[in-house]
Amino acid sequence: MWQAARGGKELRPLVGDLRQLASVRRIILDEGPERGVQALAFSTGGGLDFWVLCDRSFDIGPLWWRGTPIAWQSPSGFASPYLRDPHGDGGFGFERLFSGFLVTCGLEHIRQPADGKPLHGHLPFTPGRLLSHGEDWDAAEPVIFCEGETTQARLNGERLRLKRRIEAPIGGAVLRIIDEVLNIGRRHETVAVLYHMNFGFPIVGSGTTVSLNDSPLLGPLHDVDLQAQPTVRCFEVGDQSQARCVIRRENSGLRRGTEAIVSWETSTLPHAQVWHDLRPYSQVIGIEPVTSAREYRINQDVPSIAPGNAMPFSLAVSFADF
Repeated sequence: MWQAARGGKELRPLVGDLRQLASVRRIILDEGPERGVQALAFSTGGGLDFWVLCDRSFDIGPLWWRGTPIAWQSPSGFASPYLRDPHGDGGFGFERLFSGFLVTCGLEHIRQPADGKPLHGHLPFTPGRLLSHGEDWDAAEPVIFCEGETTQARLNGERLRLKRRIEAPIGGAVLRIIDEVLNIGRRHETVAVLYHMNFGFPIVGSGTTVSLNDSPLLGPLHDVDLQAQPTVRCFEVGDQSQARCVIRRENSGLRRGTEAIVSWETSTLPHAQVWHDLRPYSQVIGIEPVTSAREYRINQDVPSIAPGNAMPFSLAVSFADF
């Protein structure tokens, strides 16, 4: 396999352009409600492909593993944030645009609307500023990457900036999200962050299981349940420095089995939620590393950042067949 520990210097004589093997390309969507959305198309060359949506907080839209779609999508697609107010309808506007592999929720609020704050806060679907992107073939570990920032600021409200780097080893099957939330205001700010990762068919179906640190949480699932209702549960991840949540399905119909592993640093993400809607025409499981338990107290259980300081977050998602 060309991917095995071979850098650009060794591979350059074998191709006309190294982007034949792995690349990040800027694209603009141009159809229906998605028209004008700017994105970055990642292809690792190892079977992992995904789009980073610059106009939607540098979250991840479609994602494929070896050509198989993994990310759940809603009928609304990846609608442009300029099309309508994503925080309208009494704070529930988020549901109109809920689509894709990753939606980052926060930064001042997560979960249900409260105290005038919309569902999952003001960050989702906020356009970001792209700082850099490309292929780094000369690094010790060659990667494709992008870096950007999204600012959430309101008069007499929070002033926070999310700086994000997404990288994926060339020839590999893993993506990494390295975030930093910076307080650019003049007062202490509480920070609430929830990484909402949506998995859909065919990794979600009969036989799918979900585990957290090797303890079963969900499944094996049965066939589509006409009586199923959306359900969410929250778990503490324990004392270990890293958490590991695995979603897997045997005999998915395309290969013997596929699994995705979500891992993250627990110092700033000490909880995990598993959300699922297994009704017909939905069939989605959400894995959600999060800063606080569901019944949190804003002044005690949510971390805060002093002016000029930052809070780091680190996650990775890897894929494999078995």
